[in-house]
Amino acid sequence: MKAVIINYHAGNIRSVMFALERIGVNAVLSDNTEEICSADKVVFPGVGEASSAMRYLKEKKLDEVIKNLKQPVFGICLGMQLLCKHSEEGDTDCLGIFDVNIKRFSPFEEDARRGGDIKVPQIGWNKIYDLRSPLFAGIKENEYVYFVHSYYAEKNKSSIASANYITEYCCALQKDNFYAAQFHPEKSAAAGEQMLKNFFAL
Repeated sequence: MKAVIINYHAGNIRSVMFALERIGVNAVLSDNTEEICSADKVVFPGVGEASSAMRYLKEKKLDEVIKNLKQPVFGICLGMQLLCKHSEEGDTDCLGIFDVNIKRFSPFEEDARRGGDIKVPQIGWNKIYDLRSPLFAGIKENEYVYFVHSYYAEKNKSSIASANYITEYCCALQKDNFYAAQFHPEKSAAAGEQMLKNFFAL
């Protein structure tokens, strides 16, 4: 099996590569169109800023490549957000695979109710629930996974998991061959490892 991690100069990509190595998957890190298109599985991870990431994808014509992929694709964190329609971060039009908008957490109302203990970004462990996808096989409801993000996906028809931080939001998506997670499977211990195994077993 050939696995490719899309290289678009976003942070945290190599930690995904190391996580895949731990489950026996040797992935190639590439921004080459032919290499990406010929992969059996494609991972689209990243940490960074939406507008600059989209600029790079467009410069390399990777935006059209990603939209036309037919094999299983897994977007992680920024990768998930870029698969959506629009992000408030930099007022950015994204790839539009998921008909979903990305919003910034607004802590003020909830902060007042809770006495000022809510911070943005969300950094740390939080539970996920309403799990409904083969991606979560062997993972129990209310499992804890690791998040780092200031922006979130609105609840939508493509949602396959939810989380709650300031507001209830969609933390994982699936449509056709595209899967995505807001949290970091590569940093989510046994549950994250199981999720990566599930993706590569699809």
